[in-house]
Amino acid sequence: MAAAVGLAWRAFHRLPVSGWWRLPSVGTCALVAVMAGSAALGAYTWGAMSGFYILDPDQMCAAQGAQGDHVVTRMTLPVSSQCVTSGGVGTELVPGWVNPVIFLGLPLLVLALTTGIYPGVRRLRALR
Repeated sequence: MAAAVGLAWRAFHRLPVSGWWRLPSVGTCALVAVMAGSAALGAYTWGAMSGFYILDPDQMCAAQGAQGDHVVTRMTLPVSSQCVTSGGVGTELVPGWVNPVIFLGLPLLVLALTTGIYPGVRRLRALR
């Protein structure tokens, strides 16, 4: 939450004066990277823990409303945990918002880190 407030404050105070946008500062890029990385990691953890109960698969799937005999299948990326009945019908245990947050958060993290490192690299090249 503190990173979001800090980012909003920086964005408000860096509005363009002459009509040209500047690259964000290293601190702003670090805040974006922290927020994007935290969101992606939190969503991944939430999704990985969905369907991870002490209960046996029949109880876990019945709690989600799936009827019949079940086999639980899991995937790492995209995060998926499904109750598959003997008839081949699957019930997803991972919420639908988890994978979009992961796959938007990771590129935003990389973009923020790259944008934050770029001015430093440019400054070092100018010193040579």
